[in-house]
Formats: sequence, C-alpha cells, structure tokens
Amino acid sequence: MLQLIQNYRTGEIELADVAVPNCGSNAILVKNVASLISIGTERSIIDLAKKSLLGKAKARPDLVKRFLDKAKKEGFLKTFQEALGRLDSPTPLGYSSAGVVVEVGKNIHKFSPGDRVACIGAGYACHAEYITVPENLCCKVPDNVTFKEASFGMLGIIALHGIRCGNLTFGEKVAVIGLGLLGLLTIQILKAYGCLVIGFDIDKSKVELTKKLGIDAVSDSIDEFKNLVDKYTGGFGADVVIITAATKSEEPVHLAVDVARFRGRIVVVGVADIHPDRNEMWHKEVEIIVSKAAGAGSLDPIYENKGIDYPIGYVRWTENRNLEEFLRLVSEKKLLLEPLITHRFSIKEAVQVYENIMNNKGGPYIGVIFEYPSDSVISQEKFKKLRDLSIKSPVVLGVIGAGLFGKAILIPALSKLSNIRFHTISTSSGINAYHVAKKYGFENATTDYKTILNNEEINSVLILTRHSLHSRMVIESLKAGKHVFVEKPLCINEEELKEITDVYLSILNTENSKPFLMVGYNRRFSPHAENLKKFLINRKDPLMINYRVNAGFVPPEHWVHSEEEGGGRVIGEICHFVDLMIYLTGSIPQQVYAERVSGNNRTVVNNDNVSILIKFKDGSVGNIFYSASGDKAFSRERIEVYSEGRTFIIEDFKNSHYWFGGKTKKLKTFNQEIGYKEELSHFVNVINGGEKPKITYEEIYYSTLTTFKINESLSGGKIIRI
Repeated sequence: MLQLIQNYRTGEIELADVAVPNCGSNAILVKNVASLISIGTERSIIDLAKKSLLGKAKARPDLVKRFLDKAKKEGFLKTFQEALGRLDSPTPLGYSSAGVVVEVGKNIHKFSPGDRVACIGAGYACHAEYITVPENLCCKVPDNVTFKEASFGMLGIIALHGIRCGNLTFGEKVAVIGLGLLGLLTIQILKAYGCLVIGFDIDKSKVELTKKLGIDAVSDSIDEFKNLVDKYTGGFGADVVIITAATKSEEPVHLAVDVARFRGRIVVVGVADIHPDRNEMWHKEVEIIVSKAAGAGSLDPIYENKGIDYPIGYVRWTENRNLEEFLRLVSEKKLLLEPLITHRFSIKEAVQVYENIMNNKGGPYIGVIFEYPSDSVISQEKFKKLRDLSIKSPVVLGVIGAGLFGKAILIPALSKLSNIRFHTISTSSGINAYHVAKKYGFENATTDYKTILNNEEINSVLILTRHSLHSRMVIESLKAGKHVFVEKPLCINEEELKEITDVYLSILNTENSKPFLMVGYNRRFSPHAENLKKFLINRKDPLMINYRVNAGFVPPEHWVHSEEEGGGRVIGEICHFVDLMIYLTGSIPQQVYAERVSGNNRTVVNNDNVSILIKFKDGSVGNIFYSASGDKAFSRERIEVYSEGRTFIIEDFKNSHYWFGGKTKKLKTFNQEIGYKEELSHFVNVINGGEKPKITYEEIYYSTLTTFKINESLSGGKIIRI
C-alpha cells in the first residue's frame, strides 16, 4: 500500500510502498477513501523537519537541555547517536480521514467490517491507503454525509472544542480572527448554534468566501473590523474572541484584546505569539485560554489507545462525542463543506502536492483532499520484499519489533556485527518496518511477525516488542526451532514463566539442535562488569553489594506501569540489577525483602521508589536502592561491592575504581559502556559456534522469578523465599 511519510531528520517527503498495518485488539483497520490535509499543522511539521540540526535545536530548547543532561551521564557520542536515531524515524503525515472498515480487533464491538467511518488522530488517520485507528478515534458516518465531508473530522472537532473553551451562553457575540480552514469551520459551527459572528482576515479571497457562508460581518481591514465589532455589540466588545490564525506574530492577540469586552474571553485555537499588553489585560480583566486539540481525551493514552471512555455524566464532550456532533451538524446541512474544498488530488500525487504547497504554487489552498483508489488497485500485502541478497551466513536473523530503544540502540549495534544475514524485520506499523529495513539492509519487511516464525531460512529471532508480548513470542519462536534473543523482561508473571520453562526444557530434552535462549541483560556484558568479575573469580567469602539506581520519573499513565502491558518497573527494569548481582556472586537468590515509599502514586509512583534486600545461596547479600524521585542530571547507577578487605565501585559504566591491599586501580571508558554490543555479539557467536553461553537458563529463570517475589514482598510487607 502507499503511505506518505517524512524523515524528521532530513525533511524528505516520500510516498512509500509499505506493508498493510496490523489491526490491534483495540483498533479497527480502515481502507481510506479520502483524507484531508491540515495546511497549517502539516506545514509547521514539515518546516521544522527541514531545518538543520541547529535550527531544530533553536526551535526546541527543551529537548536540547534533556540532551545535554543525558550526555553528561552517558557520554556525548552515545547520546548523539541515540538522538540521531530518534530524528531518523519516519513521521506519518495527516490526521483526518474517512473510509470503510475492513477488519476489527477482538475487543471492538462498536464497529463491523463494511461500516463507513470518520477517523482522527496524528499517527492514526494519516495519508495512507490503509490505517489502524483506536475505537475512541473514529465514528460511524451518516448515510447522507460523503467520505470527503467526513474527512474534515479532525479539523471540525478542533474548531468545535475551541468554541467550547469560550464557555459561550445563548445570545453571546463572537469575533473570529483568521479565516483559513479552521476559521471557516469555526464560523459555521458558531452560526449553527445561533451566535452572532464577526470575522477578520488579511486575505481578501478568504473574506469573500466567508461572506458566502452566512457570517454576520467580516472585513480584511483592522480598523473596519474594530468598527464592526463595536457596531454589532453596541460598543461593549465581543463576548468571546477566537483566534484561528497561524502566525508567529503577536498582533492577533493584541487585536483580540482590543475587540474583547470587559471580562471577555480570548481562545487561542491556532498558533500565535501570546504576549499581550498587561495594562490592557488588567484594564479589561480579559481571560486568555489556549485550546488543546479536540477535546477531553486528546493525547491521553488511556483514552486514545486503550479505548477507556470518560463517563458522560462527568465529561460531556470528549474527542469522540465532539466527532459525533460534528458529523451530525454536517448531516443536517448546518455546515457546508463542499465550498471549502479547493483541491482534490490522487494520493499518488502527494509528494508534488506538498512541494507546491510549501512553495506557494497552485493555490490558494483551503480544503485539500487526497482520494484513494478502489480495492482492486490497492495492495493488501503484509509482506514486502525489498532486496534479494541471499547472503550465506550461519546466523539468519528475523527481528520482531523496532521501537525507539530498538532503533536507537540494539539494531544499530547489531548492524556493526559480521556473519549475520538480515532477513526480515517485523513491526505492527508498515512505515516503521519499511524504514528500518531500508536503513539497515533487511531483505524483507512485514507487519505479520508469524512470517518470520514460518520461514525456514531464518534460524534466529530478536524480540524487541512491548513486555506483554514477550512470553507468547518466545514460546512461538522456540517451538518454531529458532534461537531467541528477547529484550528484558522474559515475561511479566509467574504463569508465563512456568509456561516458557516447560516449553524450553521439553525442547532441550527432545531436539537434536538445541535452541539458545538469551534475555537482554546487557550489564553483565559491560567491560566494567566483566573486569570486576575477574577480581572476584577466586574469592572465598560472600559479597556485600549495594546497587543505587537514580531511575528517573516515568508518569503513572505510561504503558510500562500497566500490569497487562508493561508489568511495572520492578519487572521491566529491576530485573537488570538482579541479574548483575547473580553474575557477580555466581549464585542464585534465596530470599527477598522489599519496602516502598508511601507516596501519592502520582508525583511519587510508589513502586518506582523501593529498597530491596536479596539474600543469595552463597551467603552474599545485595541491596538495590531504586528511586524515580531524584534529579536526572545526577549519575544514574552506582554499584559498590565489598569482600575480603577489598572495595570495588562502578559509576554509570564509565568509571570503575578498585581498592585492595592499600592500592587503587581505575578503568575509565570514553563513553558509557553498558554492554549492548557485547551481548549481541555473544548471542551471534554462540549460534555460529564461536563461544559457549555465558548466561544459563537457570540464571534467567531466577532473575525473572525474583522480580515477581519482590512485588509479592512489596504487597505483603514480609520476607519471601524464592
């Protein structure tokens, strides 16, 4: 299928032929019939992407500060490479479309294949022949509304939510500044609700179009606009002024303050520099409100991604209910959208269309629609062959998943290793699979991971998906006879751990070729950890280990905290530190006791601030002090080991210090060396016969089980035997 994407690093726009995306359990798969270009929003995205790295830095100083803080801890080169990896991700363009449902997820009951739907949301309702959309971001389209009209949905509800932010009452009078597509929709909705509306724009053609849509008064002259507001409000000024202009100037805000009445409201829906004159604001007691997107639920992952709605008794107008209302107004002919459509193009012309818009050719542009071909013309393949290399290699690799961590860290590290054939990359997003395959030389891209499992050429699988998928994919990969590297954690509950163990041990007992199963516990492969291990190799006494982690705050609504999806940070991250202790002691945990802070679970997420005491079978004791409440600029990890009159410290895997016999030694690396490339190299070398495994399944089993017992101790407040 065709999808329009932009490389955020270079600014290049491409109409890519990618695999059809997967339909998730909480989403629907839609064949687009029409999608609308949001000229202002998409132009700003493209403008930013086309800037140099310095230009991007000037535009986003907040991200520069985060970059510098991270570079201080982890090294400039590593941080810079990660930042470039993030910038290099393809960005889907578009966020408003309409089409026909072709598939529904297992948790969806509101829609059926064949339904006509309007779709909204950045990253979802994009310019592509097929899209996947969560349930709360789409609505059924009334029979008398065309697909082209329904494709205005996102712009319509942005306008509608901006009006709601004005808290209008019956009979109030509204001024609208900016008569682009958003302004024209705003005016029509206001008129549909019975408001008196006065409009302003510096573009005469937009003023003329607005007159045809039933506005009470409109002008392209500032002085005349002020006079019109005085005339229609009896000299009091507008009750509400809505700014729908897109400009870097502060003039729209100054003008809004001028024409607003005493204690009036100003709603900024578009983009304007908000620096009002304080004296004017004070004199009038004017209130300025910045409207956020399309209503309650906007950018809320629980509402948008998981489909959990707000009760109507508490939140009347959500994104979804705003979309239903917008479609109702269109259905009842209260809104006229055909006069707003100035251009229609085939999706195949998309790159040239954007080039013309950016260069101000072929306009003026207001409503610009992309149209899509019929079913018979669109490729519905979930598998795309990009090249045919057929390289002979002992390791033929399939990669499942490519999120930010995978693309920024693991896949780049993997690409530097030899003796690997990059066979197939699978992600749920067609453009992500296409981009990663193209960048790192994979032969194929797919949105169906089972393609990898069913391919007999592939003998090794790298699993980089979200935590909740690990167990299922590990088991399926093992049963398919593949060697498996899974990013931590192995699984997220004891039932999954038992099932993996049963499957893996049964395969080891029956198969001639033994699959190698490895979890991404990279820290044990760090040069700093391996060097420390050498000092401890001949010890007789147990170890005392203190592992302090300044983890950084993760908002409570983040997926990693979800019991179903992420398992929480104890399971998802503390497993790393348990494994390193297992590696250093050469022993398995015997019992554990953990305590957490008593916070509000909002600014202090309780299970993200824990102290854990682990007793090992050889008598060693380890303490993990894990906190998300510290300053991110402070060092992240510090490991202290005490044994037999010796002291060892590792600081952020950049500096190691050893004290023994009155002497000191140091190991310093230029960048943070946390073991990513070393663990992947080991995985590859074990498969091709160059090394014996340095991590056993017993160690993997007990590191995973220990995290479950930590959570049990946190819940019960008692020592738990492992």
